[in-house]
Amino acid sequence: MSYRAFFGLAKEPFIADLPLDSVLTTPELLGVQQRLDYTLRLGAICLVTGEVGAGKSTALRWSCGQLHSSRYKTLWITASAGSILEVYRQLLAELDLATAASSRAVLTRLIRSRIDNLVSVKKQQPLVVIDEASLLRFDVFAELHTITQFNGDSKPWLPMVLAGQNNLAENLLHRTAIPLASRIVARSHLPAVDRQGMLDYLNHHLRIAGLKNSPFTEQAVTAVHQGSGGLFRKANHLARGALIAAAAEKSQEVSAEHVRLADSELF
Repeated sequence: MSYRAFFGLAKEPFIADLPLDSVLTTPELLGVQQRLDYTLRLGAICLVTGEVGAGKSTALRWSCGQLHSSRYKTLWITASAGSILEVYRQLLAELDLATAASSRAVLTRLIRSRIDNLVSVKKQQPLVVIDEASLLRFDVFAELHTITQFNGDSKPWLPMVLAGQNNLAENLLHRTAIPLASRIVARSHLPAVDRQGMLDYLNHHLRIAGLKNSPFTEQAVTAVHQGSGGLFRKANHLARGALIAAAAEKSQEVSAEHVRLADSELF
């Protein structure tokens, strides 16, 4: 018998790609949304930081999901340690334009033309979201600043969100990043949650999966919180693994020992 059948779960619990209407709306999540809205109004840049697994991508996905698709077009980019050309190509792909060009000048011109058309003709506000932005090279920060400038920097047509680990804020202090950093008007940091926040999170996901009553003991919740460091991604793995360990022992109660067994399987 699978662990889902054993516990009577209607669906896989603790998944990362929840439908937007199933995401737990915490004060931190709402804080990201408020800062994003403010950034859009000004056509500026928003900074979102947090440790790996703190929920940055989910918060941004949820916040952007609240934007009306007829008025806004979100352009998603996953950063790497490559050159600005990689960023430009991803941006053009999001703008539905494929090109083999490798000239920065050509790619910049294509991006500007597409953004101009999007704003002036289609009447849509673009928003660039760069996830994993802490991986960006310092010279890329300088290039990104130039792509946000339209009509002599008089048109705030390309607001941007930079999301990454905590060192992103430090990287933006580098001299080549200062022009880009000067456009930041809002900052949101997603911290590790406390034990109560973890309890709320676990209960929320269990309800979504079809369980009204949590099988996790108080000690198990504490073990998940401590083992994950208050970070959601690892908490997902620990909680799911603990359910599997409990089901293997035919135990309807998930104990701290089950969480420790799950932890032994993770890095």
